[in-house]
Amino acid sequence: MTSGATATALVLEAPRQLVPREFALPLVGEDDGLLRVEACGLCGTDHEQYTGDLPAGFAFIPGHEAVGIIDRVGDRAAERWGVQVGDRVAVEVFQSCRACDECLAGRYRRCVHHGLGDMYGFVDVAKPPGLWGGYARYQYLGPDAMLLPLPSELDPVVATLFNPLGAGIRWTTTVGGANRGDVVAVLGPGIRGLSACVAAKEAGAAFVAITGVGPRDTDRLELAAQFGADLTIDVSADNPAKVLRAATGGQLADVVVDVTAKAPTALAQGVSMTRPGGTLVLAGTRGSQDTPGFWPDHIVYKELHVVGALGVDVTAYRAAIDVLVSRRWPFDDLPRRCVGFDDAEALLQTMAGEIEDEAPVHAVISP
Repeated sequence: MTSGATATALVLEAPRQLVPREFALPLVGEDDGLLRVEACGLCGTDHEQYTGDLPAGFAFIPGHEAVGIIDRVGDRAAERWGVQVGDRVAVEVFQSCRACDECLAGRYRRCVHHGLGDMYGFVDVAKPPGLWGGYARYQYLGPDAMLLPLPSELDPVVATLFNPLGAGIRWTTTVGGANRGDVVAVLGPGIRGLSACVAAKEAGAAFVAITGVGPRDTDRLELAAQFGADLTIDVSADNPAKVLRAATGGQLADVVVDVTAKAPTALAQGVSMTRPGGTLVLAGTRGSQDTPGFWPDHIVYKELHVVGALGVDVTAYRAAIDVLVSRRWPFDDLPRRCVGFDDAEALLQTMAGEIEDEAPVHAVISP
């Protein structure tokens, strides 16, 4: 059933076909709610969905980094989420049944009823009520949604960084185990790479290096010093392992965090930069089977711990929110572009490299 009111949303009907549609706002029961979206952050997934590199096979409302105000909420849902009408919250991308073995163990990313199959921002609009993504004026909060209450003083656009900063924290410290005194190397100077640098420094790392590639990453590498990087390396000009050794007095990294996307050579670079017995976290995806320069035997010779990392968890999200509120790092001042629905497609094309314009470090759609 619907309330009679409607909300505008952008629907990706097919690759490069992002169109506005009107959706009926659902009536809210005891166990669900409705979010008035203030801002939705964008990442590589967004432009890969747009271009068709990450195909869906159905029409959907993208957007998985949504922040907004609770507009309506059922009594049981309010108690479960710890919120009330008027509260600002961030919406976790994954849903959780809260009952299966994976959810009970805290691994709700693998929920047997949800998991990757119906993440927010990747759900068929044919599934009622259709409003399952952040490119919308309102987003539906189903019974299995998970919310993160936000302090009122945190600007909603800045608050969308809960997702990439949470990723940097989880991948670097929870999965990678970065600790006090460590040497940490981060591959990729996008927002998640900068967040990984912050996470390493917050964990007490003694030295943090970050890599990029050529002129496209020059500005981001310069920015990295403000986010904890002690060393920046352009891998198109220098051997990253050699540069790291020279800067640390011969040491390689205790932890390497690879957040690159579509960078086939990064795997070999990560292996070369990790010390014997160290940890290499693979959080970026190659997009192909090609891994030039990668020799698996080096994993054996160096006895590396290689681990994959998918997504974030609530512990990392809460830590990210605390870091944002502390303002210890200049996240408020990141180069960003915040657009409305009319300019969303151009922003996605810019992020995908289809428009000759510098992609912002932080991209946001604000309906």
